[in-house]
Amino acid sequence: MHQDSLSVLAYQMINAPDERNRMAACDAFVPGLIRALRLPGSFSFPFDSLKEISILYPADSSFRIFTWQLSWTQGEDVYFGAIQMHTEDGSLKLYPLLDYSQLTAHFGDTVTSNLRWMGALYYNVVETAYHGKKYYTLFGFNDNTPLSDRKILEPLTFQEGQPVFGAPLFHIGSADEIRFILQYKTDGNARLNYDPSMHQIVYDHLISLTGEPQKKFTLVPDGTYEAFRWENGRWQHISEAFGPAKRLSVPRPLDLKKDISGKN
Repeated sequence: MHQDSLSVLAYQMINAPDERNRMAACDAFVPGLIRALRLPGSFSFPFDSLKEISILYPADSSFRIFTWQLSWTQGEDVYFGAIQMHTEDGSLKLYPLLDYSQLTAHFGDTVTSNLRWMGALYYNVVETAYHGKKYYTLFGFNDNTPLSDRKILEPLTFQEGQPVFGAPLFHIGSADEIRFILQYKTDGNARLNYDPSMHQIVYDHLISLTGEPQKKFTLVPDGTYEAFRWENGRWQHISEAFGPAKRLSVPRPLDLKKDISGKN
């Protein structure tokens, strides 16, 4: 029964034409999901009928992360999420994710908690380790503004059991960046995903349609690619890694407006 009612609410909060109805569905969905997760052993329940919700597990299944997107009429979307930890006794250990993306100007160099989260709809997670410490790199999408979209590489670690977002894992040039943000023209369909056959994160190189690269809303893929490879505890940047004729085995990133929300 929990899943049936949650499925109806999830569909409504993504697809209802009226903003008030979408918000009302979201307001009902959140406590409904928490009630379902409080059931003993809920971590093993897949919630596979919630097609509008992204649910990801890392390779070690130590947690799963729920994320979803609520669209506003004015074009500034809000993101919701939660991390459910795997517990030995089946009890609920849950961390809510509170979207601070509209309130924080410099997410690129800011380490945050789950209560000051850079909101995103996650579509992949890659687990790595270095000197016994595990790192979970989350691949996310954020609508950002009506003019530009963002895809994000978000490091997740756990310190004393608490989730921490952001870590200096992306080595670009001589600097270690906290997270990697690919911002581009809305509907530019920029690629950012992990290629397991090459053990690399592959993403589109972007150029400006107007010769103004500082204006992110003018950036589009030019047919060449850059990459990151995990080496010595960092994602090491690889520039101009592939030519435009290279056929990649990277799975197509989710068209989140279509594949997750069901919208065309």
